[in-house]
Amino acid sequence: NNMKYALLVFLGGGFGSVLRYLIGKLFQNSLGAFPIGTMIVNVAGSLLIGFFLGVNLKNGGLSETQTLLLVTGFCGGFTTFSAFAMENQVFLKSGDYVQFISYALGSLILGIAAVILGLILSKNF
Repeated sequence: NNMKYALLVFLGGGFGSVLRYLIGKLFQNSLGAFPIGTMIVNVAGSLLIGFFLGVNLKNGGLSETQTLLLVTGFCGGFTTFSAFAMENQVFLKSGDYVQFISYALGSLILGIAAVILGLILSKNF
């Protein structure tokens, strides 16, 4: 069973990572130095994880395997805290404090709001 669960996380994470890469490429340099691609995937991933967890809380709507595939695997592979941290470090190093504050606070506020929205949307599912 542990191997089956690990494979589900692997598959979900792989799909999430590839989708993150494609979205990053699509939005690369679209707002200059602002990393909009990373922000989009992190906020979208927050919305999805809120939705998936909300469905799961509602009468156990997702099985353990679905949760591993979608939440741990896909959302874990799709979102990226390490890129977010690195991009903020670049803003700090270059002295671009406006971009740093906009990106860091914007990502945090939008990410939490997206989780809450996902939970709300899951109530109608």
